[in-house]
Amino acid sequence: MNLYWRLLLVWLGARRKPRIRLGETIELGLTVLPNDLDLNGHMNNGRYLTIVDLALVEYMTRAGFVGPALRQRWRPMMTGSMIAFRRALKPLRRYTLRFAIDCWDERWAYVRFEFVHAGRVVAAGHGRGGIVGPQGVVGSAEMCRVLGADPVSPPVPAPLAAWIEADRLLRASHEAATPYPRQETA
Repeated sequence: MNLYWRLLLVWLGARRKPRIRLGETIELGLTVLPNDLDLNGHMNNGRYLTIVDLALVEYMTRAGFVGPALRQRWRPMMTGSMIAFRRALKPLRRYTLRFAIDCWDERWAYVRFEFVHAGRVVAAGHGRGGIVGPQGVVGSAEMCRVLGADPVSPPVPAPLAAWIEADRLLRASHEAATPYPRQETA
């Protein structure tokens, strides 16, 4: 079972679930499959963010965004993420992924996600993303209009604000940095 099959199942399942509003939290019940594993026998750290994409598909489907996005040729795009791992997810373990869009600015939406097993958070993080169309990034005001949501964002939670600032500093340091000098080989 590959990720495209899982993506199809999530999308079809989301179409039968109740509508949600921007800011609400959804939960997906999932299982660690053999193709999710790394050499250490637990879910690969790179797989977590791929699984978060499944939650984004369910969220946007249940919020009523997929139809308008397809008509406008819009697509979601993640532009940054931060995740902290606390415990391993072993093969065939059932877990819950909690996902919500917490807040937004004029350009980006900020999401929160938690992987939960046996009542304990095993990994958690934030992501920043937006909607891209043929003319570039679609602003959050337009996203809110399409979703029938208040364009005024809820307050930015403190951990998210700290990550946003750390990300800004990291990007600024890369923009100001000079390229690494080339090493001569013998």
